Amino acid sequence: MLGQSRLAFFLLAAAIPCALAQDAPPWTEDCRKSMYPPSGPTYRGPVPWYTINLDLPPYKRWHELMMDKGPVVKMSIKSVKTLINTFVPGGIITQIVDQKLPGLIGNFPGPYEEELKGIADVTEIPLGEIILFNVFYEFFTFCTSVITEDKKGHLLHARNMDFGIFLGWNINNHTWVVTEELKLLTVNLNFQKNNKTVLKATTFAGYVGMLTGFKPGLFSLTLNERFSMNGGFLGILEWIWGKKDAMWIGFITRSILENATSYEEAKNLLTKTKIMAPAYFILGGNQSGEGCVITRERKNTLDIYELDAKHGRWYVVQTNYDRWKSPFFLDDRRTPAKMCLNRTTQENISFAAMYDVLSTKPVLNKLTVFTAMIDVTKNRYEVYLRDCPDPCIGW
Repeated sequence: MLGQSRLAFFLLAAAIPCALAQDAPPWTEDCRKSMYPPSGPTYRGPVPWYTINLDLPPYKRWHELMMDKGPVVKMSIKSVKTLINTFVPGGIITQIVDQKLPGLIGNFPGPYEEELKGIADVTEIPLGEIILFNVFYEFFTFCTSVITEDKKGHLLHARNMDFGIFLGWNINNHTWVVTEELKLLTVNLNFQKNNKTVLKATTFAGYVGMLTGFKPGLFSLTLNERFSMNGGFLGILEWIWGKKDAMWIGFITRSILENATSYEEAKNLLTKTKIMAPAYFILGGNQSGEGCVITRERKNTLDIYELDAKHGRWYVVQTNYDRWKSPFFLDDRRTPAKMCLNRTTQENISFAAMYDVLSTKPVLNKLTVFTAMIDVTKNRYEVYLRDCPDPCIGW
């Protein structure tokens, strides 16, 4: 993953092509109101639902979904390859992906390698490119996650999924190329076993890990990227060189959503498991006080920041910067999110209020693919595709 200094350089560089879509950064606005139910220019549309039958062999689980979405996956992979070849001419990276990555398939945990093979076969996309597509999501995610607790101790969990920075800026319509393509790939999934729901999640078709989801009645989980010098690229290199003691972050979140049976069990696993890349795990439960942000390095936990409504901490907000540090001045989504939550007040928190917060620029921005809102105890899950019309910051 990008270190802080490199991140700052790239954001400053990206500010130039984004200038037509924003005023002088940091771009912001007053807290939005009455945005829910979703409508108008910031609402792209609903997200389709698919069922993943865990009773099927892993190879076959994704076939129905990928028959529908395979052509869009091909288009997205082609865009990524075009961007890579722009920076590394001659197709060298593409050759490595097609020739070397398939040889690593035996090193993926659990059912995931068979699932990846099944996706590659049904879409007729080379296996190396499907692996790249899955590794790809360990990077480039700029997200905002929020957990709140109302006066009655009821929890809500919401997030904006922001994805695709540096991945092709369209100067004609002021959008990120890959971000727009991912909106076509966004799907809600109902994972079932024995005809019963095990978990619900939102992901991009072709990606078998989970970055947003919940286990009905028990807990919710979102994942945000964390920038660190000891980043994910080091973890991937170690994995390629044979050190396999760390988990891919998308795989660990899916595994926990599938198998953990309580908030505390999920918290313990997210805190102690070695992971491939630094991350923030935002975990919510089903009763008062069960909400936290877990700040992770690859091999250890730096911080667990928990709800404490009795002492005034009725929400936690996490973007892509450590809470004890100031966010990069060109990417401060934390401050407006907290400002809008404070204006909302604990007494008035609801799905509608959360949607308003996540609709306020720059919390909503050109990278925002979707907004998800979760009520674990009521088994309520709403996900909406988003747009951010000009003037709107590029991230």
